[in-house]
Amino acid sequence: MEDLNAGGKRQHKLILNNRKDCTINGVTDVLSFDVNEILLETEQGMLMIRGSGLHVTHLTLEKGEVEIDGKVDSLTYSESGLPSGGENSFFAKLFK
Repeated sequence: MEDLNAGGKRQHKLILNNRKDCTINGVTDVLSFDVNEILLETEQGMLMIRGSGLHVTHLTLEKGEVEIDGKVDSLTYSESGLPSGGENSFFAKLFK
């Protein structure tokens, strides 16, 4: 059964084991991925995962679940939506 918060949205949970295996709940969409970077839309905003040898090993968007493996170097959250922070913003660079 899905974990829902008071607003009826899925709970967002991220479990990272030894910087290698990652399980993420509360994912609404996978926007892009390659071996160095994965961009997810979650209930708590956009999540950029950077590292090396990254692979999406399990994906169930109906349940909001994603599992990845590979070496994780950074996890960065930002607000959902289109670029609004000027030319040097994260999304401005992403959508160039």
